[in-house]
Order: sequence, then structure tokens, then C-alpha cells
Amino acid sequence: MPGKVLSPYKQVPETKADLDWAELVTLDLSTFDTPGGKQTLADQLTYAAQHVGFFYVKNFGIPQEEVDRQFALGREFYELPLEEKLKYHNLEDLHRGEYNGYRPAGLRQLTADIKDNIQVYNLPKFDGHHERAQPPVLKGHIKEIEAFSRKCHDLVVNKLLRLFAIMLELPDEEQLVKDHVYDDNGEDHLRYMHYKARSPEENRLVGELYTPGHTDLGSITLLFRQPVAALQILNSKEEWKWVKPQDETITINICDALAALTGGYLKSSVHRVRSPPDDQAHIDRLGVLYFARPNNHVVLDPINNSPLLKRLGLEENDFTKLGQHLTMEEWVKVRQSQQQRRTEAPKIDGSKYEYTDKALEIIPGLKAKVYN
Repeated sequence: MPGKVLSPYKQVPETKADLDWAELVTLDLSTFDTPGGKQTLADQLTYAAQHVGFFYVKNFGIPQEEVDRQFALGREFYELPLEEKLKYHNLEDLHRGEYNGYRPAGLRQLTADIKDNIQVYNLPKFDGHHERAQPPVLKGHIKEIEAFSRKCHDLVVNKLLRLFAIMLELPDEEQLVKDHVYDDNGEDHLRYMHYKARSPEENRLVGELYTPGHTDLGSITLLFRQPVAALQILNSKEEWKWVKPQDETITINICDALAALTGGYLKSSVHRVRSPPDDQAHIDRLGVLYFARPNNHVVLDPINNSPLLKRLGLEENDFTKLGQHLTMEEWVKVRQSQQQRRTEAPKIDGSKYEYTDKALEIIPGLKAKVYN
């Protein structure tokens, strides 16, 4: 049955505020298959991957009209009545580490009177292992959503994984791709994310933050261009810099699993979401993201056949130092469970968030980090 006819999605104007923008590398993926193109891109990526963990890609093969359609679908979902969206929410599932479906705003207490302002809808990849009921507004466009999800993986994720393999001097350029097969059981997902604008007073009371500093748990995250300025990264000088929305690009960040697989050689990027500048502070922020993760069976031990990692002596990570050899499936469950059980209010001092050790414990000996 055909889906609802979608009205065009129009992005809001960019901020005119004079912000301290980050200087990030932009990879032109149109050069990927040209002679020497992959090596040149891998060389461009090396600094960003080790020191910042963030970069842009352009000419990635997905037309802007298709990206805008995903923003339109996210808009349509969030315009549904709350009682309709809640049909796709299960709090007990969240506490068990099941993150797909709908997560309403307000599950986390930030102060005595203020709760979080973030709604999330996650659609698992279409690998045959994650069948879920979908709201009619999305179900009617599910083939389109699947096609977009697969393009994210095939046209962007797999190319970047090949560049990382070149950087690591792996004997098989496809080695990381083989650990991220779209049709194998895994936890990749597409996300529509909605941040509700707050009043200036509320923003002040929560340190001007929508989300404090953190890292993502998978391999890489794709963030499609979002003109409401809010994303900030922590650079190698421990400075928070704003990430500028570049036309027809995807902002990419490296995540925990890829850092673990490389013994920390690839940096899991620290980022936060700040309240927007004054000329955008009243605007709700809608995001479209794709989260790529190793397949569930992959053990997150440092890769043992990388000449580069061997030369650098990078043979351990935070898991193996504890005697843990977690699969990606196990890591997702414990990390998501930790994230979702954190319901008590943090202590907020300016933009510094402090949580109890119990709230941050992922497994014995390993705590989540909040970067202030």
C-alpha cells in the first residue's frame, strides 16, 4: 500500500552567529575509484582519525532529494500524537538494552524540574533479524527507507572501512567490510532524532546542553547535514569547537568499537549537543543519522594482523585489560543497558555533569565517561 504523500522538507537557514568552528577534513568520495584515489583519501583521513575522530564526506552518491525525504519522514513521525508514538515504545525493552523503536523525551531527570528534551526513533537495518511493527507513516515508505539504509552502508560505510583497512596496512582491503556485512545479524540502525527547543532559563539551568560530552558505541556514525548549530567536538587540545553544517555533506564520527578493534589507534570522537545560538534557540532540531556497527559475532579484541598496530605495540584495549573479550552483541547490550538505566538527576555545575559510579558502571571495572 503506498505511503502518505510527503510535502517537501525545507531546512531552516543557518545561524548568523560568529561561532568557533572546528577545522575538519572533507573527503571527496568521488575520487575513491580513481587511480591512487583510495590511498590519497586514506592519507587525508589519517590525522582526523587519530586526533579528532570527526570529518566530512561529500559526493557520496546519495542525492539530496533522497536525504530530504528521510528528513520529511522523520518530521511526519514526530508530528504524530504522543499516544500514537508510544505504541512503539517499551520501557522494559530499553532497560534490557533493546534500543530499536521509539524513545520519548523525559525519561531522564536533569534537575528537580527539568527532564531531557530528546525523542528518538530507531529503525534496525533490514537484515532479516530485526522484524518490528512500524507506524503506518513509516510502513508505507518502508522500501524507500530500506533503500536509503542500504545506500548509507554500501556507498559510505563500506568505502570508509576500506580506507581504514589501508591505513592499518591490513593484508585484505575487505577485512573490515567482512566484519560489517549488511545482511548478517548486526545492530546497525537508521535514526530520526528530535530535540525540542527549551526556554533560555531552562537552558541555563542545564548548562546550555542538550547532551553532555560522550562517545558513540559502534564503528562510525553518519550525521546528515543539520543546519541548526548544536553539535560540538572536543579536539586534541581539549577545546570544544562547533561543527559547521557544510552543504551536501555527511558529518562522520569514529566510535568505540572501531577504537577497540585498533587498540585506540583510531580515536573514538568525543562530542556533545549544545543549545543552539540565539538566532536558532527557538527551533526544534531534527536529525537523520545512520549508526554502523560490527556484526554481532565480531569479538572486539585488537586486530592482530595489522603491521601498523604491531609496530606501535597496540595489542590491548579497555576490554582486554580487564580480561574481557566482548562480542559486539554483548557490548551493545551492556552499554545500552547502562545508558537507559541512568534516570537519577546528575549534579550540574555550569556545563559539568557528574553522575554516580553506579549510574556509569557498564561492566565491573569499566565505567562510561562523561566529558565535561
